Amino acid sequence: MKKVVVVTGASSGIGLALCERLLSEDEELHLCLACRNLAKAEAARVTLLSSHPTAEITLVQIDVSNLRSVFQASRELKQRFERLDYLYLNAGIMPNPQLNLKALFYGLFSRNIFHMFSTAEGLLTQDDKVTVDGLQEVFETNVFGHFILIRELEPLLCHPDIPSQVIWTSSSNAKKSNFTLEDFQHVKGHEPYSSSKYATDLLSLALNRNFNQQGLYSSVVCPGVVMTNLTYGILPPFIWKLLIPFIFLLRFFINSFTSTPYNGTEALLWLFRQKPEFLNPLTKYHSLTTGLGHNYVSPQKPVPQTHYENVTGNHIQA
Repeated sequence: MKKVVVVTGASSGIGLALCERLLSEDEELHLCLACRNLAKAEAARVTLLSSHPTAEITLVQIDVSNLRSVFQASRELKQRFERLDYLYLNAGIMPNPQLNLKALFYGLFSRNIFHMFSTAEGLLTQDDKVTVDGLQEVFETNVFGHFILIRELEPLLCHPDIPSQVIWTSSSNAKKSNFTLEDFQHVKGHEPYSSSKYATDLLSLALNRNFNQQGLYSSVVCPGVVMTNLTYGILPPFIWKLLIPFIFLLRFFINSFTSTPYNGTEALLWLFRQKPEFLNPLTKYHSLTTGLGHNYVSPQKPVPQTHYENVTGNHIQA
């Protein structure tokens, strides 16, 4: 039986690169591109078929910032498939990212310079807005819409005899300092992206606590610092091109500068090869690239054990 893989945000960047690598790994799988823009999704499908002409690739329209769209996509997926083997939750936004030049200047002359460049901690602020569902856009897109998708697809994901994997694209920018339960949508803050990714990490842990016995396993991945539409919003593309030599130099000191979407998918592909029941639910898997261009995966703990127990035990129930 063919494995069924659904990837949200699959029309470009990390999502498209992941689809290409998944088909190179197993051309027999059924790949479903779950995208907001069907025209871009169809273009991605054509691109993938040009290198994998026998692959089975289908499309489903979904906008994870709109619950009506999420419910409609869920209904379509349940009509098409009896089960899902992999659900890659990759779609996400970082709206209008702005570089904090003051923080950058002080960081250049501090001991935290490498940490600052590898995580962008304190460097980026974003504007946010309210969706038609009355939720903060970043929170609904990066966290809540995907959570509802999982709950709607439980009949396809929960099969104890054949485990399924839910794999989130998180970030090293996920910081506890930017997340509070009192303001879990980050209405009052200026770093909703970081807050949403920390919420993602917590939610993944809660999913494992509640659904592992039903055959559903959740993991989180950090793709590293990758040049995609998200990062191009921080600085103009021509500046990024000028910075490329500097970025490649930094990679000898900071392996999280994966740079390309292909490199950034290393951990996502690595999880595709693993038996999820043997993975540590407290681990975040980081895609890393050496100065000489070798890709590898590093497991790290995303959330302190005490915070995990407090939040999942008392507040977040999947």
